[in-house]
Amino acid sequence: MRKRDHAWRQADMIDAGRRTLTEVDAMTGTQFEELVANLCRRDGCVEVRRVGGANDNGADVVGRLPDGRSMVIQCKRYAPTSTIASRELRDLLGARVHFGADLAVFVTTTRFSRPSQKFALQHGILAVHRDHLGVWNGGASLMSLAEINGAGQGNARHRTRWKQAYSE
Repeated sequence: MRKRDHAWRQADMIDAGRRTLTEVDAMTGTQFEELVANLCRRDGCVEVRRVGGANDNGADVVGRLPDGRSMVIQCKRYAPTSTIASRELRDLLGARVHFGADLAVFVTTTRFSRPSQKFALQHGILAVHRDHLGVWNGGASLMSLAEINGAGQGNARHRTRWKQAYSE
């Protein structure tokens, strides 16, 4: 029975990595939080649990990285045309203090505004925007994204194409 359960969990983790961003966009907020928690587990994080909901103190997922450091994650599943404002990152910074976490991670299905991206970098927040989420979902580890934190959202021309692609 344990072998079957292990095989089922492995298959589920592989399937989770095969979701397209379009499928992620169609998820509920809770499903998105579960996806993020499962991606953390896949990457070797432990004690991972979803805590999102009313009165979550600014955290949707908490756990420990493979190296033992604690983490707090805020998940925002917004339309691809939306932008994450700095105030949302300030809330996460407060959650990091509240939970006493070593690392704060903000995962979104959209992009960060310039001020919010700058805020994340200044305060050591790992900002996982839509492009990085796709890379993470495709098999890259969470901690490998730390090496490219603050990159990948492109210049003004890229942002214009982004808006054209996702506008209705």
